[in-house]
Amino acid sequence: MNVDPKVIAAISSAVGYYLQAEQETLYAMQQQRRSAQPVVMSTPFAVAGRQAAMDVRWTWQMRLAR
Repeated sequence: MNVDPKVIAAISSAVGYYLQAEQETLYAMQQQRRSAQPVVMSTPFAVAGRQAAMDVRWTWQMRLAR
């Protein structure tokens, strides 16, 4: 089977570029995750509302509303 060396070179360079692009994408995604700040509920009203909702749920789970 005769294969042109130029075809082999073109295929190997295409695969190399594909792998390089994939690695760059993964690196960019990792950098984006590192730079993203976690969402923090900073207001006391939000924390109090969440606590109240959890208390209501706990009350229903313990069947204390009967």
